Amino acid sequence: MDSSNSSPISPPTVPGSPPFLELRGIHKRFAGVHALRGVSTSIEAGQIYHLMGENGCGKSTLIKIISGAQPADEGSILIAGTETLSLSPIGALSAGIETVYQDLSLLPNLSVAENISLTQQLVESNGRLAWRINREQLIATAVKALGAVNLPTDSKFWSLPIEELPIATRQLVAIARAIATEAKLVIMDEPTSALTKREIDNLIGVVDRLRAGGVAVLFVTHKLDESKSIGGRFIIMRDGQKVMEGDIRDHSKSELSYWMTGRQLDVARYRRAEHGHGDLLEVKNLGRSRAFGNVNFSLGHGEILGITGLLDSGRNELARALVGITPAESGTLTIDGQTVTLKRPIDAIDAGIGYVPEDRLSEGLFLEKPIRSNIIVEILDRIKNRWGAIDDKRSRTMAEDIARELQIVAANLESPVQSLSGGNQQRVLIGRGLMIKPKLFVLHGPTVGVDVGSKDTIFRIIQKLSADGMGVIIISDDLPELLQNCDRIMVMRKGTIAEVFDAENVDEDTLYRALVTDKSSRMPS
Repeated sequence: MDSSNSSPISPPTVPGSPPFLELRGIHKRFAGVHALRGVSTSIEAGQIYHLMGENGCGKSTLIKIISGAQPADEGSILIAGTETLSLSPIGALSAGIETVYQDLSLLPNLSVAENISLTQQLVESNGRLAWRINREQLIATAVKALGAVNLPTDSKFWSLPIEELPIATRQLVAIARAIATEAKLVIMDEPTSALTKREIDNLIGVVDRLRAGGVAVLFVTHKLDESKSIGGRFIIMRDGQKVMEGDIRDHSKSELSYWMTGRQLDVARYRRAEHGHGDLLEVKNLGRSRAFGNVNFSLGHGEILGITGLLDSGRNELARALVGITPAESGTLTIDGQTVTLKRPIDAIDAGIGYVPEDRLSEGLFLEKPIRSNIIVEILDRIKNRWGAIDDKRSRTMAEDIARELQIVAANLESPVQSLSGGNQQRVLIGRGLMIKPKLFVLHGPTVGVDVGSKDTIFRIIQKLSADGMGVIIISDDLPELLQNCDRIMVMRKGTIAEVFDAENVDEDTLYRALVTDKSSRMPS
């Protein structure tokens, strides 16, 4: 595509000019917690940066200060050499700072064009929308921005409500919104957490065009392989401080992990046990119209099975069918020789199937409820006293035991679960699934949005569960995660199981080629 005709990206900054953004000695405190401790760094125009660190290290607080969502307590912010005491959200947008948050912050009931262009009109009117939106300008802005991210520019597409789009397309719409405001710095918070490798490659192409046009891009990310392949500079935070900065291609993953966590992490296979034994799970001819069909596989006690595929492969729908969320319409499923029918999630719980959903925020956690309540919610019927009330002492003891076992770091289990870091929230979900004492544990994207230290902890938990005889299914598009943890890996394409690999004897390139090979031509009817 000819970028000169399709992109409103600004030309590169003149050499020798001051950095676009400079932070000097930024401090932030919350109720006695020193979240940021004198953070100083600079962002140059036309450069790519990777902001890294464990959950809770201060990354989110830092980007909220840069984007104007929160003020700093101490320190100064310079935009193109000019100091400002603080930024408001509109002030940050007016300065050319656009943030694409992990939840994308799109309005689901509005159209693609409206989501892209309303921010620009807010900036132009200093935060106040006119009584009558300039529809002609809105559409023209949206069309230009959509072309810049290689999305369709016809009215059929830009008039669609955001809620009808897949997550990968929404991600590009959110970036198009940033382009529409002629951003000079685009901050992307975990932009690839829900994308497959093919979609990530497309996103990286868009980012390269932004960089070439003089726009700075700041990734907030946990994916070291991905960051090293993109290149650019890294900024690592730990305990609210910047601990290291440099060119990401000059340092190994183990070095980056050490600076993030303060300890050496295992980068080899976690899986060292023998394969499972006996038949725990038998799936025969499982199918659901327009999702998947003729799915056959088995799983032994203590075995770990990986399932992967592109977003349209049927992997997500199969995961939900295995736990009764969207039931299969045909086929059979047996556990320990007993045929089970999964029409509702409670059927899966009764059959001894635990589940960790893909999106912990929208599908898993009750964010405003206490950590303890989130852990015990699936066994409430099992811990009632003789008067039908929840046995408070027993529930507290059980929650404390699981928190200790899974190393959930929380000052008080009565605190809201939303107060925890992403890694600890994920461990709460794993703990909830374990409360039912499952025979089979289905983990759907078990480490999405989780830092490298928490990943290491979660992987070790998974291996221990397997060693104790539990069958585990991991549904993921994180290929290194599957290679490190599984016995076998099934690749799905177009709703069917296309290939099965021995995880110990296959490499990432072979797996990726299996994902994108188009040997299956039709989705099962």
